[in-house]
Amino acid sequence: MPVNAFFRFVTTDIFNWKSQSNNIPQDFFDFIVISHCFFIDKAKRVEANNTYKQIFATSLKKSGYILLIVQDKKIFKIYDIHQVENQEQEKNVVDKFLAELELELVWYKYLTSTGSRTPLPIAEFGKFAREKLPKQLYMSPILQKYFAQKHQLHYTLDDYVILAKKLY
Repeated sequence: MPVNAFFRFVTTDIFNWKSQSNNIPQDFFDFIVISHCFFIDKAKRVEANNTYKQIFATSLKKSGYILLIVQDKKIFKIYDIHQVENQEQEKNVVDKFLAELELELVWYKYLTSTGSRTPLPIAEFGKFAREKLPKQLYMSPILQKYFAQKHQLHYTLDDYVILAKKLY
C-alpha cells in the first residue's frame, strides 16, 4: 500500500495552518514528524499545540503515528522542572507533554552526546565538546565570519525522540 510520506511545514506555517488546511485531504498522513518546533512561551505553545491537535485529528490516519523531536532543555523548561538523572520524572514530563497534545506514548528515547540526563555546567560541557565531539567544519566558519562567533562549534545531541499515536 503506498504511503503518503511527505509534506513540510516551517515553524511560521504552524501559525497560518487554518488558511492552508483546506489543501490537504482528511485522513491523509500515515506519519507526521514535528522536529524542534515547540515553544516555551505559553501563548505560542497553546496556539501551536491547538494547531498540531487539529492536524492530528483531521489529517492523520487512524493507524498513523507522530514522531516528536524535542530539545531536552525545552521540554523541561515548559513545565519549570529541573532536569535530573531520574527516569521516572522524565517519563512523567514526557507523559504531561503528550497529554497537552492529546497523544498516547508508544515509545521514547533520550539521545544525548554526554551520556547523562543531567546537563553539564557550561565550562565542563565546553571541555567535553572540544575533547569528544566532532567539529562543525562547514557551519563554524560561516558563523565566525558573519556573526563574529569566536569559538568552534561541535555537533551535539540532547533531544527526546518520542513516538506517539492519537488517543481514541
